[in-house]
Amino acid sequence: MSSPYEKPRFYDDALALGRHRDIVGGRWDETGRAQMALLLDAGLKPHHHLLDIGAGSLRLGCKAVPYLDPGHYWATDASRALMLAGHRHELSDPARLDPAHLVEDRDFAYPGVPDDITHAIAFGVFPHLPGPALASAIAGLGRFARLEAVFFTLFLAPEGAASYRQKDGVVTHAGRAPRHVTAGHARAAAPGWSLSRDDRMLPRGQVLFIARPPGRAAPGSHP
Repeated sequence: MSSPYEKPRFYDDALALGRHRDIVGGRWDETGRAQMALLLDAGLKPHHHLLDIGAGSLRLGCKAVPYLDPGHYWATDASRALMLAGHRHELSDPARLDPAHLVEDRDFAYPGVPDDITHAIAFGVFPHLPGPALASAIAGLGRFARLEAVFFTLFLAPEGAASYRQKDGVVTHAGRAPRHVTAGHARAAAPGWSLSRDDRMLPRGQVLFIARPPGRAAPGSHP
């Protein structure tokens, strides 16, 4: 089993116990605040359209939905039930988010998500998934013609490290979750995209990457 999230009845059992926050990795509010801060620093405005990949119980959504114009937040996750739990329990004004914007998606196909997405974020998603998942996610995002940037986090480790202790103390692994990769893996997963690294300290020592589609320069950059 490559991820604890694949355990039979994992979501059903956790949600029955009211653990919709706990099962998305802990540090629920801290992580949501970190996500929102990095998006604002990158220039996210209320008129933009955000896709929250691996949204879980809306730890980012509960902050992004009140900020964005109504209808401008979309979310995907392997469990729609988990997102709906966040919708019920975590939104200050649930009417601002149509539940139809919460899309179950295990394959990074983004079914039903409209083409006007301008920003996408996948925070703490890929350490729980096999290595090819990042490339699949990036490839799927290629259909969004208005996409300006995708923000994603990884655990990094030196080449050949079977296990590695991250700056924040968590031990990651090459062959199982929580999984680490090399920086080269990130570059190889986004061929043709412009990839940059943000060195801010994030929960559990994750590293933030910003990928921009081919032909999309960073704001303020010059040819």
